[in-house]
Amino acid sequence: MIYTVTFNPSLDYIVSVENFQLGLTNRTSSELMLLGGKGVNVSTVLMNLGIENTALGFAAGFVGDEIVRQMEEMGVQNGFIRIEEGVSRINLKLKSIDGTEINGQGPVISPEHVEELMKQLDRLGEGDVLFLSGSIPSSMPDDAYQKIMERLDGRGVQIVVDATKDLLLNVLEYHPFLIKPNNHELGELFGVELKTREEVIPYAKKLQEKGAVNVLVSMAGEGAVLIDANEDVYMAPTPKGTLVNGVGAGDSMVAGFMAGWLEKQDYEHAFCMGVSAGSASAFSEHLATKAEIEAVYQQVTGNK
Repeated sequence: MIYTVTFNPSLDYIVSVENFQLGLTNRTSSELMLLGGKGVNVSTVLMNLGIENTALGFAAGFVGDEIVRQMEEMGVQNGFIRIEEGVSRINLKLKSIDGTEINGQGPVISPEHVEELMKQLDRLGEGDVLFLSGSIPSSMPDDAYQKIMERLDGRGVQIVVDATKDLLLNVLEYHPFLIKPNNHELGELFGVELKTREEVIPYAKKLQEKGAVNVLVSMAGEGAVLIDANEDVYMAPTPKGTLVNGVGAGDSMVAGFMAGWLEKQDYEHAFCMGVSAGSASAFSEHLATKAEIEAVYQQVTGNK
C-alpha cells in the first residue's frame, strides 16, 4: 500500500484581484478553491495515475471535513486523524499580486495525536511506500520525521522524503528510498550556488554518501537530475510548455517518480515519469491528469 502524510492540510483559496488597493473593499476577478498540502498533492497525482493510496494526517473543523470529503470523492482512502479543537488551514493566495500568500496556522496537534499517527504507521511493512512531505507544524516536535523513520527502520518500507534543511539532513542515516531537494535547497545545504545540471551532481552524491538511496534534484527551468541507487546519473532539460502554476510541481514529481518505479522497477523510466508529472502539473491550472503526464512523457523520452 502507498501512504502519504500531511501534518497540516489546507484548502487553498486562490483569487485574482485587479488593481488591489489597501484599506478599500476589493472584489475578485477569479476564484479557485483547491486542496492544499504536499502529501495531499502527492495523493491526488497518484490517484490521477490510477494508483490507490491512503492519506494520513490531521483534520479539524469544517475545513477538515471538506478536505476529507474531497479526498474521499477522489478515491483516496481516508486515514486522517480527527482533531476536535481548532480548524484546518485556509490559505489565501493572491495570484494577481506577485504570488502574495497568507497561510493559516492550522490546529494544535497534541502528543496524543502524534502517538495515534505513529500507531497507524506501525502497520506498515515490507513493500509499502510512505511519502513524508513538507514542514512540521510548530505544535509538533521538530524531530517528527526522524522519529517516524526510526520507528520504521528495518521494516522494508520505501520512504520518500521531500523536506528541506535539517528536516532532510537528519533523516539520511535511515536511508530514505528517495529524496527530492531542488537545486537552491541543495546548494543551501552546502553553502554553494548551483545553476547547472552538471554542478548539481557532486552535491547530490554527497547526500547519497550520507545515506539517501536515490537523489532527485528538481531545477525548475533547468530540468532535473537523478543519482540512482546504482550511482548512475540521469539528466533531462525542462520539457517545452507554458508555465501556468508551479504549486504542486515538486509533489507531482515525486508522485510520478514512484509511480514509474512501482510500474517497471526501472530508474530511467521512473526519472522520466517524475519529470513528466512535475512539468505537466506546472503546465496546468490544476495538478496533472494521467493524459497530461503521458503527453509530456512522450516529449521527455523523445528527447533522449
